[in-house]
This record gives sequence, C-alpha cells and structure tokens, in this order.
Amino acid sequence: MPSSLDIAIVGATGLVGELLVELLEERHFPVGTLHLLGSGEAIGHALPFKGRNLRVRDLDAFDFAQVRLVFLAGEATRAAALDARLTAAGCSVVDLSGGLDPATLTWVVAEANGERLVDLTPPLRIGNPCAPAILLAAALAPLCPLLSLQRVTVTACLAVSSRGQEGVGELARQTAELLNARPLEPRVFGGQMAFNLLGMVDTADGEGHGCLERRVHDELRALLGLPGLEVAVTCIQVPVFFGDSLSVSVLTGEAPDLAQVRARLADAEGLELAEGDDCPSVVGDAVGQDVIHVGRLRGGLHDPRELNLWIASDNVRKGAALNAVRSAELLIKHYL
Repeated sequence: MPSSLDIAIVGATGLVGELLVELLEERHFPVGTLHLLGSGEAIGHALPFKGRNLRVRDLDAFDFAQVRLVFLAGEATRAAALDARLTAAGCSVVDLSGGLDPATLTWVVAEANGERLVDLTPPLRIGNPCAPAILLAAALAPLCPLLSLQRVTVTACLAVSSRGQEGVGELARQTAELLNARPLEPRVFGGQMAFNLLGMVDTADGEGHGCLERRVHDELRALLGLPGLEVAVTCIQVPVFFGDSLSVSVLTGEAPDLAQVRARLADAEGLELAEGDDCPSVVGDAVGQDVIHVGRLRGGLHDPRELNLWIASDNVRKGAALNAVRSAELLIKHYL
C-alpha cells in the first residue's frame, strides 16, 4: 500500500460525499492531498478532515491530472459530462453516481467479488452498484457455493435519503406541514411522501420498469457472475429518512438446508444474522452500522426450493460510501 495518495471527491457536499470524507479519515486511508470538488453554491463550503477544514473547489476549473483516484459522488449527469476529462487525465475512478457507461466499469462489492480487481490494467474504472444491489450481492454471494440460484424476487423499500439531501428535507417538510394541518404541495417526489408509500421511485420505461429496478437487475447479475439469473425487482419509496429494507425470495435448484444456510450467513463477512425470530429494522439496528442485517430466514410455504429472507442496512453508509472506500482499498492494494 502506498504511503499516500492524492484523491478528489466530486459532489463532496452531498450525503454520500460528506460520508466519504468521514470514512477516509475513520479508516486511515492513505490520503496525501484531498481535493473536494463541487459546483454552484457548494463552492467554498468547508468540511472537516484530519483536524483541518477543507474548502470545496470549483469542479469546472480542476485539473484531474493532479490526482490518481477520483470518487464520483455527484449527480449522474454531472459525472457523465466529466468522463472525457477523467479519461484524458489517466486517473482511476470509483463511480457512485451511476453516470458513467456501465459497459466500461468493473462492478465491485468487496464481500461478494472483491477478487475481480486482481489482474486488471490500470487506470481502473470501478462501478459502485446501487444500494439494493450491494445489499443483495453481499447477502447472496455466500450462498452461491451452497445453492444453485435460479430466481431472485425482491421488494426494495427505499429510504428518502436515496434521493440525497433533497429527499431528506422533503420528507421533513411534508411531515411538518401535515402535522400542522397545512396544505401539502409535493416538490421532490411524485406525490405525498409523509405517512405514505410510493410504488415508483423514478420514471418507468416502455415496459413499466424503473431505471433503478433495471440497475438492480443488471448489477446483481454482474456481481454474482450469473448472467442468466432471473431477477424480479420492485422498488418502492417509503417514509423513512435513512436505511433500506429488502424482502427477498430466492428460488434454488434444490431444497435448501436451512441449518447450512444459517451457518453460511453467520460466517459471512459484513453480515449479521438475527437470532431466532428477531427481525432487524433500519432504525433499531442498521443506521450508522457497517454491516448488513439479515433476518426472517425461512423456507417457502409450497415450494421446498424457496428461500425467504429480510435485509436491513444503512443505504448511505453501507450501501454507498463504505463499499466505495473498500473498493478503493482493494484498488490501492493491487495497483496504486
């Protein structure tokens, strides 16, 4: 591992960007010079790092040749516009925005397929999957040597922080409006978010599938190395500030031995298996934690090949920033 590495974070003042700064310090990442980048009102904003206050600089004026590693934590459209500059600079990139061409990225979840970062040619372009795909891959990868996965059906209950600070602020505003009997005008979401569930989290395509649902489908297949895996995804927006909850049903090629499944999950890196009938929740267990909580492990009512489970995890920390930093740690271990 190098003694130090110059790094840039694009979108440093967003929920994920700020957490990246915290984790780089918390995990003693070998940072030389850390450049915080943004645009508009973010320029000049200061974030604490190792006893200093670092100010956000103008993204448009920055020369990426100054750094060897870039975290893209801003909006997808902004990241896509930077692609040519990043390529010309020759720096490695960890994309958390979803804005770069998926075909050019190596998708990594450290617990599921971290070995994919071995024997590649730098500079590397690492894709940080969306939060539901990260949680699913980490929970299902330990079962792949034990079971033949045929189909995964998931209902992903997504916190409003999946929409960034705007989503958090909107839920807080709507809640205050309703509790004070004031008229409600939705601004960020497609309808009332407070005390409600929304059956779509983004725009549907011609077949009725949302962009995020497509991402979960594609990224989970890539992460598990199962291109033929059948994946059915429904993403819903729930009135929770932080923490995603997933209801998962897996169809396997054979009847799973629940004792063996429990043992695999209990021993897996980054997972915490609930004991007995305990059902983990995002508020009570997951928020602020570095592990993915798994519970309600059970077979199917009719098909013996069915396996059902419940997943709860911090979508911003574990489902975004921590995975990106861990991927970068693997990257510098092998290449930088």
